[in-house]
Amino acid sequence: MPTPTVQEALIYLMVVTSASDRDMTDAELGRIGDVVRSWPVFEEFDDRKLVAVAQDCQKLLHEPEGLDGVYELAARVIPERLHDTAYAVALEVATVDLEMRLEEVRVLQLLRRSLGLDDATGTAIERAAKARHRTLT
Repeated sequence: MPTPTVQEALIYLMVVTSASDRDMTDAELGRIGDVVRSWPVFEEFDDRKLVAVAQDCQKLLHEPEGLDGVYELAARVIPERLHDTAYAVALEVATVDLEMRLEEVRVLQLLRRSLGLDDATGTAIERAAKARHRTLT
């Protein structure tokens, strides 16, 4: 499999986060599509390729390196200046249902470590994501 683009690697991180609890909900899948269509980092990405990129990620997860391999690949492909963005896209998927399961928390902890994000940056991104998804009720 060829090396993914930065945008594809970002999508891998969203897919891994969504699949972490083995239940990719419609809300999570919808959020992935929303992020790809609306975040500036995806401006040049053809969203018609989204399903194929998600399938590539699933194939990588079945390789011997599994999740660690996806994280290593993403950390290598995504420039350091976008590591906070990478964490933010993953969190966007995890917080969409306002309920973080233990599996999602663990996957996000591993991602944070893989990207080398400091605690202050990670916490700030987490709080912002939670604030964006709150409702009045």
